[in-house]
Amino acid sequence: MNAPVPPAVDPFAPDPGGEFDLHLRDYLEIVTARWRLVALVAGLAVGVALLHYLMTPKEYRATSLIQIERRVSVPLGGLENSWLENWWNTEYYPTQYRLLASRGLAERVVVNLRLDQDPAFAGASAAGAGEAVTAADDEAAIGGLAGGVLGGLEINPLRGTQLVEVSYRSRSPELASRVANGVVDAYIDWGIETRASLAGKASTFFGQQIESLKQEIADKDAQLQAYGRRTDIVSLDPQANVTLRRLEALNQDYVRAVSDRISREARLRELESAASSAAVDLLDDELVNRQRGELSALEREYASKLENFKPEWPAMIELNARIAQARRNLDAVSRDALARAREAARAEYQTAARREHSLEAALAGVKAENRELNSAAVEYSNLQIEISTKRQLLDELLRRQSETDVTSRLQATRESNVRVVDKALVPGAPFRPSLTRNLTLGVGGGSLLGLALVFLLHYMDRTLKTRDEVERRLELPVLAVVPDIEVVASAGRLEHLGYGYGGAGKSVARKLRGRGDSGELAAGGAPRIELLPHLRPRLAVSEAYRSLRTALLLSTATELRALAVTSAVPGEGKTSTAINLAVVFAQLGRRVLLVDGDLRKPRLAEVFERTGRAGLVDFLTHAAELEAIVATTDVPNLSLVPAGPVPPNPSELLGAVRFGEFVTWARARFDLVLIDTAPTLAVADALLIGRHVDGLVLCLRAGKVERRDAAACVDRLRRSDVRLLGAVLNRARPVDGSYSGSYGSGYGTYGEVAAPRAGAEGA
Repeated sequence: MNAPVPPAVDPFAPDPGGEFDLHLRDYLEIVTARWRLVALVAGLAVGVALLHYLMTPKEYRATSLIQIERRVSVPLGGLENSWLENWWNTEYYPTQYRLLASRGLAERVVVNLRLDQDPAFAGASAAGAGEAVTAADDEAAIGGLAGGVLGGLEINPLRGTQLVEVSYRSRSPELASRVANGVVDAYIDWGIETRASLAGKASTFFGQQIESLKQEIADKDAQLQAYGRRTDIVSLDPQANVTLRRLEALNQDYVRAVSDRISREARLRELESAASSAAVDLLDDELVNRQRGELSALEREYASKLENFKPEWPAMIELNARIAQARRNLDAVSRDALARAREAARAEYQTAARREHSLEAALAGVKAENRELNSAAVEYSNLQIEISTKRQLLDELLRRQSETDVTSRLQATRESNVRVVDKALVPGAPFRPSLTRNLTLGVGGGSLLGLALVFLLHYMDRTLKTRDEVERRLELPVLAVVPDIEVVASAGRLEHLGYGYGGAGKSVARKLRGRGDSGELAAGGAPRIELLPHLRPRLAVSEAYRSLRTALLLSTATELRALAVTSAVPGEGKTSTAINLAVVFAQLGRRVLLVDGDLRKPRLAEVFERTGRAGLVDFLTHAAELEAIVATTDVPNLSLVPAGPVPPNPSELLGAVRFGEFVTWARARFDLVLIDTAPTLAVADALLIGRHVDGLVLCLRAGKVERRDAAACVDRLRRSDVRLLGAVLNRARPVDGSYSGSYGSGYGTYGEVAAPRAGAEGA
C-alpha cells in the first residue's frame, strides 16, 4: 500500500502496443518533433536544385537506333561462298560496342561532317581557325575534335536484342542529331570497307599472280624473238607433226589445271585466314541453313513479344533459353560444317595441285620428245605454245579478278549487317538539366538529409522528454505529465499564456504587466501565469495538476500532511509546480500553506504580490513570530509563507531546530504544508527540508534536464533517506500530436468560454 499508484494514462504516454509498433512510433515521434527542421533542409535543397537548374546550360541528346546482325554474305569470285560470323565468339557484340566508341571512328565523323568548321561544335576559336584546320592536313586538331565527339557519345545496347542506341549530347539540338547520325553512317561505312577488305584478299592474290604472269610472258616473248633470229625460224605449222598436236593438247590441259589450282588455292587461303577475321567461308550446308532459320524465327518472336512483356516474364525467360539453345546448336553445326568445308577445300586444292604437277611432267616429256625430233623447230614451237598458254591464263586471271572486285563490293554494300531502325531526330526539349529530376533530387535528398540531421540531433540529445524515458532510466514513477503551456495556447488559439521563468515566458509576463489585462490580473496588476488552475481551471494544464493531486492522494495509505517540491537544476518549473499543486489542493477545500523554502532565489512573494512582508527567514533568525509570517492570497484556502530577505547562510538556517519547529507548527494548523525548495544538485537545501516532510516530488523539465543530472539528483535524494514519491514531467510536448488535436481543441476552447472562477472544484 505504500507504493505509489501510477497515474492514469495521459496523451503524452507512448502507446502500450506491441514492440514493433512502439519501435515505429518512436521513429515517427522523433521526426514529428523536428518536422520543421526537415522541411527547412528540404526547402534549402529544393532551392539549390532550382538554382542549379537555372544556372546549368541546357544540353540536348539525340538518339539513333540501329540493329547489328551477326551474319553477312559475300561471294568470292565465281565461287558461291557464305561468310558466317563466329557464333561461338562471345566477344563479338562487346567488340562492336567498343568500335562504335573508338577514336578512329570519331575521327571519321569529324572529317565527314566537317566539324572543325562548325562553331557549335568546335567553339569560336575553332571556327576562327577553320581555314587552317582541314579534314586531311591537321591530324592533331582532328584528334582533339574526335575527343570532343567521344565526350558526348553514349552507346547503350538494349539487353536481350540486337538493337543498340547511339546517342550524342550537345548544347545544340541540331548538332546532336547530326553527330548521332554521323556516327551511325561512319560505322556502317567502316563495316562495308572492312568486309570489302576481307573479300578483296582473293583479288589481291589474283593481282599478285597476274603481275608475275605478265612478267613471265614478257620474258618468253623476248626469248622467242631472240631464238627466231638466231635460228632463222619464221613460223611452224602445228599440224605438221603429231607430237606438236599432242604438245598443244597437253598445254591446254595444263592451262586449265593451273587455273583450277589457283582458284582452289585462293579459296583455301580465304578459309584458313577467316579464323583471325571472325568470319569463315562455309559451303552451302542444309543443316546450318535450317538451324539458322530456327534461330532467326525465335529471335523475331522474342523481339515481337518484348513489346508487350518484360524480359523477366517467365515466358520470355523460357523463350530466351530456347534462343540460347538454338545458338548452341547452330554453334555445333557451324563448327562441323566449317571443318568439313576446310577439309574439302584442302582436298580439292591438293587434287588440283597433283593434276597440275602430273600434266606438267607429261608436258615436259612431250617437249623432250619434240626436241629429239626437231630440237630447233620444237623449241621455237614450245616457246610459242608456252606464250600462248600464259596469255590464256592471264586472260582467265584478269576475268576472275574483275568479277571478284565488283561482285564482292556490291554484295558487301547490299547485305551490310548493320541496319538503321530509327534515325536521330532533332530533340525538341533539353535532356538535362531536368526540372523534374532536379526537384525530385532536391526534395528527396533534402528530406533524407533533414531526417539524418534530425536523428543526429536526437542521438546527441541527452535530455529526458517522455514519461517512458523517466520511468525506464530513473526507475521513478511519473506522477503527472504537465503539457507545455505554449502548446496548449497554440492548440486552443489562446493568447497571453507563458511562463514566468526562463525564455519567452518572461517576455509574456512583461507584456501582461504592461497591458494590465484584467482577465489575467488581480487587483494589484501582477500576472497570474503560475496560477492557471485558479485562473483557467478547464485548461489541459490545470487538469494535469489535478491529475498530480490525485496521484499524490493515492500514493500512500497514510495522509500526506507535508510535501516538498524540488528539481535537479534551475529552470525546471519547480516553483510553478508547487504553486499550482497548492492551488488544486486548496480547490478541494483543504487549508493549504505554501512555503517558499528556496531561500536563495525566492519567487513566491513576487507571484502573489506579497513582497516586503516578513517571511521564513525572519522566523528562523528570530526576527518575527510564526503568525506574523503567514499571509493570505487571492486563492481561497491558500495561505503563503514567503522566504523573506535572502540570508547569507540558507543551509544553516534550514538545518537548524527552529525550522523543524516551524514545520511541526504548520502541520498542526493546516491540512497540507507544501514547501518549494532549491534545486537539489546545486545545494543541499532540498535534502535538509526532505527530512521534515512526508514526501518529496521531483520536477523535471522535458527536453531540458539531462539524463545524467536527473539520475544524479535521484541518487542523491535516495542516499539521503528522503522519501521520493515520484516525478512530475513539466513542459512536455505530446509524442504523437494527440494532445493538440484533443485537449487543445476540447479543453482549451471550452476553457476559453468558461469564466475563470476561484475555488473551482477538482475534476
